[in-house]
Parts: sequence; C-alpha cells; structure tokens
Amino acid sequence: MPHQTILEFNTFGRGSRDITAAVADTVARSSIRCGLAHLFVQHTSCSLLITENADPDVRHDLETILRRLVPDGDPAYRHHTEGPDDMAAHARAMLTATSVTVPVGDGRLLLGTWQGIYLWEHRVAEHRRKVVVTVIGG
Repeated sequence: MPHQTILEFNTFGRGSRDITAAVADTVARSSIRCGLAHLFVQHTSCSLLITENADPDVRHDLETILRRLVPDGDPAYRHHTEGPDDMAAHARAMLTATSVTVPVGDGRLLLGTWQGIYLWEHRVAEHRRKVVVTVIGG
C-alpha cells in the first residue's frame, strides 16, 4: 500500500536546508521495504536538491552559481510584484528541480555515501514550505 505525507519546513531565507532525516523517517514509517520515495515541493520559488552532505561549501558554491546566472532585480524582468528576488526565485526553481526520486531498499533511502536531500529556498525572506513525500513499493 503506498504511503503519502506532507512535510512542512521553515526556511531561513535564501539557501539550502537539509531535510534528509525527515524524509528518511517518513520512509521508515511507511513500512515499504523496496520501492521509491518521490518528493515534490508545492511552491514555485524553491526547489529540491540531492547533493553532497559532507562539505557545506558545495551548497554555498551552487548558490553562488545561481546568483550569477539569475540575478535579483534584473531590469528586464516584468514580474516584480513581490520584490526584486521574486522573478529570480521563479527562474531558479525552473532551472533546478521541484521533484526528486530516491530508491528505497531494506526500508531506508538508498542515498550515496555523501548525498543528502535539501530544500533549496530561492527567496531572500524566510518561508514555510510543503514537501509531498510519496513512498511506493512493497
């Protein structure tokens, strides 16, 4: 029987937040031993990321890359109702991922040694974000 839950997280403004433990707990509670965990973030100005969890400089550098690719307040943007970071946040979410899928084996996430799951906030201000976690398998 599939298992689905919605996890809620407070972000601290622009940057990444490790959500691996919360997702792993959801997978463990699902009673599914072998299958897939699919995550989907229900927002248009943040994303999900699987990346290195050992060196925080990796996430800092990824943020630096996105700041260069998609600057806040570009005068060419037409959408600026919610501030100079809003359109940039939408573009950053489009360039990254709003969903990720991780294999499940022996009732746990089969992430690599140095991998973690992160909620990547693209807005400058703090937000409350929802991530749907669906675990399917047997």
